[in-house]
This record gives sequence, C-alpha cells and structure tokens, in this order.
Amino acid sequence: MQSPPAPVRRPHDTRPAPLRRADIPAPARSRRPTGTGSVLGAILDHGPVARSTVARLTGLSPASVSGHVGRLLARGLVRESAETAGPKGLGRPHIPVEIDTGRHLVAGAHIAVAHSTVSLMDLRGRVVAEERRPHTTTDPHMLLGRLADRLGPLTAAHADGRALLALGLATGNRVDPDGGVIVAHPQLGWHDVPARDLLAAATGLPVRVDSHSRALARAEQLFGQEATRASTVLLFVGAVVDAAFATGGALHRGPRSGAGSVAHLPLGAGGPAGEEPCSCRRAGCLQAEVSEAAMVRRAAAQGLMTGSFPRLLERALAGDARAVALFRRRARLVGRAAALLLDMFDPEVLVVVEPGVGRMPECLAELRAEVAERSWVCDDPERAVMPSSFTGSALAVAGGAVALDVLYADPLGPWPALPAVS
Repeated sequence: MQSPPAPVRRPHDTRPAPLRRADIPAPARSRRPTGTGSVLGAILDHGPVARSTVARLTGLSPASVSGHVGRLLARGLVRESAETAGPKGLGRPHIPVEIDTGRHLVAGAHIAVAHSTVSLMDLRGRVVAEERRPHTTTDPHMLLGRLADRLGPLTAAHADGRALLALGLATGNRVDPDGGVIVAHPQLGWHDVPARDLLAAATGLPVRVDSHSRALARAEQLFGQEATRASTVLLFVGAVVDAAFATGGALHRGPRSGAGSVAHLPLGAGGPAGEEPCSCRRAGCLQAEVSEAAMVRRAAAQGLMTGSFPRLLERALAGDARAVALFRRRARLVGRAAALLLDMFDPEVLVVVEPGVGRMPECLAELRAEVAERSWVCDDPERAVMPSSFTGSALAVAGGAVALDVLYADPLGPWPALPAVS
C-alpha cells in the first residue's frame, strides 16, 4: 500500500505544512547512568564502602548491588579493600569496595588557541601527568597527528604498567560529541574536523570528543563540588569564552551542538576610543572584553608589555598593581555575564573557570559583588558562585573528563581494554 501524497501548498497558503512522523527527529540519548553506573558512582563518592551502604545510597536491592559489584570487579574498575567488622564486632565482616586506580588510566587532550595539552588521569579523575606544547601549525590533520604522537612517550614515562582505556579530546566553541566532530573553532579556522576518527586511527584507542565547558561541568559533578549535581552553569573564560548547562546530571547540547555559545553576549562595557571590535564587528561582546587576547592588548595599551597571557597572570599573582587591576576589571565583567546566566537558568551553582577568580580572592569578591548587584534571582552569591575545583589543571582535566564521563555512565559498555562481562 502506497503512502498518501504530501499535501500541496498553494502559493497564497501561509500555513505550515503538516508535520509527518518521518520529520520528527529522534530523541537525544539519555545520559542517565545505568544500574551498574549508579553503583560505580556511589563507590566513587563514598569508597571504600560496603555493598549494603551502596544499596541504601542507590535504592537498589542488596542482591542487585552484589551483581553489579561482581561485574565491576570482573572488569577491574573496582577492588575489594581490607575486611572490617560489623557494629561492635558482631555479624558478618564487611568487605568494602573502592575504585581501582592501579590498573587503568584514560588519556586526555585539550586543544587551546595557542597550545595543546596531553594528560593522563586515573579513574578517580586525578591527573597523573600532563604536557603542554605551543602549536607549530594549526592545520587540523597535522596538529592532531602530532598530538597523537605525544601520547606514547607520556604513557611510557608515567603509566606504570596501567592500560589506557580511551582518549578524550576537549576544545572550545562548537563540538558534536555524537559525530566526534569539531564543528566550528573560529580562532583556529577549523570547520567540520573529524577529530574522533583522525585520533582513533592514529592511536588505536576509543576516542570521545566534547567541548571543554561541558567536559569541565561533568568533571565538577563527578570529582568536584557535590552542589553541582542538581543543576549547574559552568562559564569558561580563557582564549575562548563559552559555557555549559547541566541539570539532573544531563548536559544540554542543543540540536546543533551550539548550547553555551556566550562569546557574543553583549556587556556594554565600553572601552577606550579606537578599541578593536569583536570579530562579529560589534563592540562590547563578552569574549572581546575578557578573552586572554583582549587582556594582553589592554595591558599593552596601559604600558604593561607582557607579551602573553601567562606572563600577565604571573605579574598579577606577584602583586603588580596594574595587572591586578586588569584582572579585577575582568572579574567584574565576568560577573555581569554570570548574573545574566543565573537569571536565565536559575541553577543551583554557577562555576567560573578563570585563573584570577580561582587564585586571587579579590577577583572572586569582585565577581560575587557584581552578581549581587545585577542578578534578580541569585540572593546568595557566596554560596551560588564558585571558582573551579580544577584551577591550575583545568585543561589537563577537561580531555580526560570526556572519557571518564562515558565510562561512569556506562561501565559495561564496549571498552576494548576491559574484559567482557555478562
């Protein structure tokens, strides 16, 4: 039986065509953890922990928890600790379980505008080793190939016999995790780069790709601040400025992987006459005002010739008054954006990944004061606005967190380095 023809729209008919079943996109895959993932998460949070406690934490039956733990033991993701007696020495001894950090690692890579970072992380999200190098090319095939070449020596020097499960890649701007594609990175001039396929071919590892803001939001939920788990906005301020939003443990990406594109959020900050406008040809955009390049330009205009953002940060941390003033101004402008995001999403927590806010108390105070003045929703910035848990190591954490997010959501998934379990 043939399908009926689609209705014909006359030229004067302005009504939308009826929506057909085939036109409805498939729902996004759920990021809610499996039963085994819930058990692994409870062990991550509370280990060493008894199986009976895991059952209370997850709401699963003791028999179900024992089954999940057995599979996690078989895969080498958890291990049993020394026995402990029950209350007052009565009853059957408890054998706690904890995350096994002695067998496996994940590799991480972060691509910034001027440099890339390769790292190794254990299953508790701790950085084992990292290496940062400046770019010598921005050609995506060459850059990704050289990044893959660096992974072997780093692993040989620091893995201590532990096997690599996967490689996670994080970068700024628009990234499609399902396709493994860097959709757009204007600062590097990249469009539709098949990063997952290129790195998988070069390393032989399973590769996961995501934006650094989403990766760091998940890192906070897994290994950082517990308050981020209900709902969080993460604002990343570096050479690239972007954000991520998560609620109920799920990160929102959007149908075009564009969620969190806040670079052109208008601040109306105002600046000296003749200041270079944003790449969008308007002045006062968030990224044009607070990015690392903008900070270095503003410093030079004031006679502070540092030549690079890391050196400008060093001057501020050493107490240089002009450098400190620049970072305090940056914190106030970031506070304006934070207030808008707090009012838009009303999250439990807003996390700011920015080195001044993370390392200089006066910058955090400036940011919170700006939020207090401008937000209509946030009535307690001291509680709701927090610096990153990974200040100083955010780029090393971001890539590895991409891989660990997938592992903790589905630890029984197809991980070639792990034994198969039923």
